[in-house]
Amino acid sequence: MEELKQIDTLLNYLANRDEKPKNYMYEPPAGTPRRSGNYSRYPMSILNGRAVGKELTLDAQGFMLRKHETKVVDFYDEEEVRRVYYPEIEQLMKTTLGVTKVVVFDHNVRCATKAQRKESNANMPVMMAHNDYTLRSGPQRVRDLVGGEEAERLLQYRFMQINVWRPITGPVQANPLAVCDAQSMTPQDFVPTDLIYHDRVGEVYSVAYNPNHRWFYFPHMQRNEVLFLKGFDSASDGRARFTAHTSFDDPTTPPDAPARESIETRTLVFFAPDAAVRR
Repeated sequence: MEELKQIDTLLNYLANRDEKPKNYMYEPPAGTPRRSGNYSRYPMSILNGRAVGKELTLDAQGFMLRKHETKVVDFYDEEEVRRVYYPEIEQLMKTTLGVTKVVVFDHNVRCATKAQRKESNANMPVMMAHNDYTLRSGPQRVRDLVGGEEAERLLQYRFMQINVWRPITGPVQANPLAVCDAQSMTPQDFVPTDLIYHDRVGEVYSVAYNPNHRWFYFPHMQRNEVLFLKGFDSASDGRARFTAHTSFDDPTTPPDAPARESIETRTLVFFAPDAAVRR
């Protein structure tokens, strides 16, 4: 069956930026909402990235699709993921991006059914346009994870934070992932938002509505496909620096489609000084 070139749906955007939004990553004190900020659904067309007739790249759009085989048997087994998958992703980053140093530091598994049952440490899909790091929190993550003089040395040269998103089972039908072309966004679209933990406060970007946004998705992604999303790029020379993304309700999804199962792996990648752009 021929793929649709686009679908029309509703996406959740931040609708009010009167004060800095806050998201608690634990149960907050009594009377404090888990999440502040007003979000509204806006109509948006999402283009089929498989049918656009041109290559979508990490430096131009902020994302790209690649084939990648894995030896992981059970993505819900955290020990196996760290032992088998983290080294696979490290090698994938080096081979694909030509970087010299990779830190794979975190991952999330998502499945609505398992999350509702509180199984396998699964999380719900995020149905809100956002980007995982900001101009402040990107460099801070390097300091948090690498630390000391080594972090400050690495921060003198170009680095990126990249999420690697893949289906645990395929094809993905329910709640696929949409990614926004960085060339269609403006700095004003990104709204700093606090992530409040017990021991620290992180920062992400919520995304404000802009009718000029160009959204893409890759229908029916399979287990041997990965989507690279650029969460932060220290280079400020016109290349994409962030990738807004969100899960969404696909109106073409069959009513009996299984819940989407996916894993996203977070990495920091560092370029050699002779191949890097000084900040």
